[in-house]
Amino acid sequence: MSTTTQPQTMSSKQRCPQAIGLESVAPLVTSVEECPDPIGTTIKGTIPSWINGSFLRNGPGKFEFGQDRYTHWFDGMAMMHRFYISEGEVTYSSRFLRSDSYVHNSEKNRIVISEFGTLAMPDPCKNIFARFFSRFQIPKATDNASVNFVKYKGDYYVSTETNYMRRIDPQTLDTKEKVDWSQYIAVNSATAHPHYDRQGATYNMGNSYGKGGFFYNIIRVPPPEETGASEDCANLHGAKVLCSIRAREPRKPSYYHSFVMSENYIVFVEQPIKLDLLKFMLYRIQGKSFHKVMTWEPQYGTIFHLVHRHTGQVSAVTYRAAPMFALHQINAFEDDGFLVMDMCCGDDGEVIGDFTLENLRRGPGQEMDKFYNSLCRNLPRRYVLPLNVDQQTPLDRNLVTLPDYKATAKKTPSGEVFLTHEDLYDDQLLQYGGLEFPQINYERCNARPYRYFYSCGFGHVFSDSLLKMDVHTKELKVWRYPGLFPSEPVFVASPEATEEDDGVVLSVIITPREDKSTFLLVLDAKTFTELGRAEVPVNIPYGTHGVFNHMA
Repeated sequence: MSTTTQPQTMSSKQRCPQAIGLESVAPLVTSVEECPDPIGTTIKGTIPSWINGSFLRNGPGKFEFGQDRYTHWFDGMAMMHRFYISEGEVTYSSRFLRSDSYVHNSEKNRIVISEFGTLAMPDPCKNIFARFFSRFQIPKATDNASVNFVKYKGDYYVSTETNYMRRIDPQTLDTKEKVDWSQYIAVNSATAHPHYDRQGATYNMGNSYGKGGFFYNIIRVPPPEETGASEDCANLHGAKVLCSIRAREPRKPSYYHSFVMSENYIVFVEQPIKLDLLKFMLYRIQGKSFHKVMTWEPQYGTIFHLVHRHTGQVSAVTYRAAPMFALHQINAFEDDGFLVMDMCCGDDGEVIGDFTLENLRRGPGQEMDKFYNSLCRNLPRRYVLPLNVDQQTPLDRNLVTLPDYKATAKKTPSGEVFLTHEDLYDDQLLQYGGLEFPQINYERCNARPYRYFYSCGFGHVFSDSLLKMDVHTKELKVWRYPGLFPSEPVFVASPEATEEDDGVVLSVIITPREDKSTFLLVLDAKTFTELGRAEVPVNIPYGTHGVFNHMA
């Protein structure tokens, strides 16, 4: 069993085997038609009758308008999917999000709103001078919210990483009003991965920038009961910034996709994926899209900013680690004066810009192998932060005194604490290409000690297996079949659950090998074996994130 810690001689990519003979996944990034009216499915096996609710999924679903084509996978128009499960039966429906981007592009039959990796070209109907000067206008942020479903004050929204969200009806998937974060608090963006506490409050992070510099802000939105009953409209009133963390490199702030939360703390990971603000201001003139201004600069290392969740107080202690890249956190909890943080990490942050549609549509065999083998592999790691560091703390001594933990933390002569991680896996995981899209029994275990997480294995550019990891033993359970590509697994607890893994895991399975062969997979979370599936005769593109919406 691997219990090695940093530094390592091999990167996460080097530790995983090279792929040979990968199939094409081009059909998984092909535009599809929406299905607004629910359709029935064919049940194989058994769908437990106690599951009652909607499995909601989000992701790109349209990759062109007229003759214009999107460049990057993230740019595709948001498509929402709903699998309604009740009394052992399942229906399916889908809708495109009626964002301003979708509506305006549809009206013009071309791309008129810039996205993450695609720059909208000037209107060909304008004269040459108007087209020239339009290059000097910074494009407005998109509201193409294709990343996740999130919840604020009891309402569902779809979210991306700009300042805009869209409220939606989780039953009909109708698009409601556009919500601008900057109308409630002083932020210019927010992540699509908020955290929820047990009182119903929502926490998130967003950027702000101005004459005072560039800041990472921790946001709190109160639970519904704090403001009383509300009308059928978006309501983020009461939202506030708990604290603002100044970027260490004001001209090169860090990109982040999520953050860490325990019972009493929030940790912001300032990682060395940098946004070059000078390039950002000039990218319109240069004709470069947003993903071109993100760079991997490992010389900056990784900084963990510790913030008390209830007071907003930022710790005076600086925690550092070797350069690493993380999109998604697994969980975090406090243990006898330490904060334990588990996350999916890689050693190369250039991966985001690589997911262009051209790369994802490469042919089978050598070309696809070359692309996949160039990508970073993310592996689960554990960092442990000592919470009681002061002037009397000894130097160059491992401060992690918890039994059975292999991660280390040492105070340096500069007063900072340098962290090395523990690998949360053994060598069995490597054959599955590492993992991403981690999920836990969130309602029971978020911000608390836990044992299991569920994720996708990445033996291809898109996930090709489902994994269950025991973080105590590092043992792995696997669901994997050739040609089948599962979505992010979502855990649903059974009504009579007594143990952490009493329940099911839901995942949408798609394949490039056969047309209209999608199915909703239901696994027993404990044994990780199939209970049943609901086959639906539609094509669904590869997506991003989802949630289960319990019904009364």
